[in-house]
This record gives sequence, C-alpha cells and structure tokens, in this order.
Amino acid sequence: MKVKWNERSTTRAVYVVITFTACLIVWFIGTKISALEGYLAAFMKALAPIIWGFVIAYLLNPVMKATEKLCSKLFERKAPHPKLCRMTATIVSIIFGLAVIIAVIAIIVPQFLESLMTIFNNMPTYWNNLYNWVDKLLISYPEIAVYANQAFESLQNTITNFTTDLLPKIGNYAVKLKDGAVSLVGGVLNFIIGFIVAVYFLADKEKFSAQVKKFLTAVFPEKTRELIFHIGRRTNKYVGDFLAGKILDSAIIGCICFVALKFMGIEYAVLISVIIGVTNVIPVFGPFIGAVPSGLLVLVTQPEKTIAFIIMIVILQQLDGNIIGPHILGDSTGLSAFWVMFAIFIGGGLFGFMGMLLGVPVFAVIYELTREFCEDMLKKKQLPAETSAYLPVPEEEPPKEKKPIKIPFVKGKGDKK
Repeated sequence: MKVKWNERSTTRAVYVVITFTACLIVWFIGTKISALEGYLAAFMKALAPIIWGFVIAYLLNPVMKATEKLCSKLFERKAPHPKLCRMTATIVSIIFGLAVIIAVIAIIVPQFLESLMTIFNNMPTYWNNLYNWVDKLLISYPEIAVYANQAFESLQNTITNFTTDLLPKIGNYAVKLKDGAVSLVGGVLNFIIGFIVAVYFLADKEKFSAQVKKFLTAVFPEKTRELIFHIGRRTNKYVGDFLAGKILDSAIIGCICFVALKFMGIEYAVLISVIIGVTNVIPVFGPFIGAVPSGLLVLVTQPEKTIAFIIMIVILQQLDGNIIGPHILGDSTGLSAFWVMFAIFIGGGLFGFMGMLLGVPVFAVIYELTREFCEDMLKKKQLPAETSAYLPVPEEEPPKEKKPIKIPFVKGKGDKK
C-alpha cells in the first residue's frame, strides 16, 4: 500500500515538530537554568588557564613580532633559520613579560602596601591636621567655620559608627577572606599555567590560525566565512592597537606622575602614581576617576599641597591628551568624542572596569562594520555613500519684493494749476 504524501501537509507537520522541539528546549533551559549556570561556571574555571594563556600570548605578540624581525636580519643573512628565529623570539617575549611582572611585584607592590598601612595607622593624625588646616583657613569666616565643624563631627561620627559595626562582623569577614585567599591562590596558579600555555600559542600561532581557518572553511559558506574573517581582522586591528598603545601610554603617564610628585615633595608618590596610571587606561574618564581619590588622599595628608597637585594633574592630562596619547595611539579607533563616551557608558554599565577598557575598541569594530554595510547598501541603490551628502540643506530665503520707486512730482512753469 503506497502512501501519498501531501507536500503542504508535510511542511506543516515539519513546522509543528520544529516549534514543539524549540519550546521543549526553552522549557528545559528555563527549568534547569541554575544547573546550567553551575556547569558553565565549572567549564570556565577549567578553561581559565587556556584563557590566561591566550590573553598573555596576545599581549606579548607585538614583542615577539619585533624580536622575530630583528632576529631575521641577524641570523638569515646567509641562510634562513625560521625555527631559530621563532624560538628566540618566543623566549625573549616570555622573559620580557616575566620581567615586567617581577618588576611590578618587587618594586611597586611593597611600596603600595606600605603606603596603605601607613595611611591607616596615621589616619587620626592626618584627620587632626586637616581639621586644624581648615580651621585656620576659615578663621576669618566664622559662619562658614561653624558649618565646617558640624560636617567634620558628622563625618567623624559616621566613621566611628562604621568601625563599631565592623568589629562584630570580623569573624564573618575572616571566613570570606579565607575563601577569597583560596580563590586568589587558584587565580595565581592559573596565571602561572597561562604563561606555559602562552609559549605554545606563540610558538605555533600560524598553525592554530590555520586550524581555525580550516574549520570555518569546512563549516560555513564562502560569504559567511569571508565575513567572519573580515570581522576577525578588524577586531584584531582595533583591539590590539588600542590595548598595546593604551598600556604604554598609561605606563608613561604613571612614571611622569611619580617624578612630578617626588619633585613636589608629596607623600605616597608610588600609591598615587599607580592609581593615576591604572585609571588612565580608561579613555576620557580615566584621568578624572584617578584624580578624585588621589586628590582626597593629598587633601587628608598634605592639605596645603592639594591645589598644586590638582594643577599638576590638569597639566599632566593635557600633556597626555594633546601630545603623548595622539603620538602613541594616533587615530586607532576612528571614533568621535561622542561615540567614545557612548561606548564607555554602555561597556562600563554592562561589564564594569573591563567594559570601560574594551568598550571603545569593540564599539569601534561595530561602528566600522555598520559603516561598511551602509555604504555597500547605498552603492547598490546607486546613492552617494558620503555622510556629507545627507547633511540638511539650508533653506534659501525667498527673494524680497522690490518696492516701486516713487518719483516726486515737480511743477514746471508751463504746468496748469
């Protein structure tokens, strides 16, 4: 007995099955969301050394390229030695990364922690100094001094109450601190293993790239594959150039800030320079984010030098924004000031500090791809692709009506009255 298939009914049945399967998958994900989050967290935890290795290799890749280019000039004069150049460049880049980390840990971290401990130990003295300085400053303005004294008393009571409430909770915080220490040790271990993984990434980066390209070629059609390659090249260009340039720019700003603070005789120069340098990584708002806590620290410790510190920070940021930053970064993103702020707000609101850091280059990729898509669509419609062609045309004023000129009538001798 032959079954006669109705094409229309078969299509409907297939749609019903697909819809039912999709609903079942959504229901399963909704009911098992907590378990899936646990599995995903465990998977990401196991993958952490690989992620660290990729990040380290990506940051050290410019050093490796420069070293490999230099080695090729030195070693390949008579005969090519690609393996020797690659091995030398990999070793040099890893040593460079380790040297930077060791220098930060050996030089900056101890002074950073020492500065924090000194601040906490001398806080009552700093508080009294600030109180006396404000009192002397407002001695000629008794009405304002009354409000300042009330503000100091209120703030001091707030700090005292916070300390009193904190003491009974030390036990709970100790347990959390223990868990945090275990997590910190695990993170450091993953970071160390990441350096080992980075060696493999750097040594065989062309092979890994070829494997990814092979997989994409096998799975996706040509247009989709070319689009993925195009997005990857754009992302690598914007993110790589931006991160490398911004890290170098922030390191230079931190060093200049340290020298200036030492010259001005401001305490805790290392602590303030680290804050200024780290927050300077964030575009536009980074200098203000770092200047606020640094200025408060100077106000508490050396209130008479606060104005000089603020002037120094303004000069430093102008130097960075007009000379150092443009020379190192150039036009690495191609975004206007409005879109830079937009990217920082969205990235920071969604992903915090990392969103503020990576929001600008990622948005630059999206902006560039959107621009290319719009221009291609306009060219297909045989319309101009330049933005200037869509600016509003100023309305022409209507021509003014000419009023008839009245000629005064002058009576002659022969005219009749």
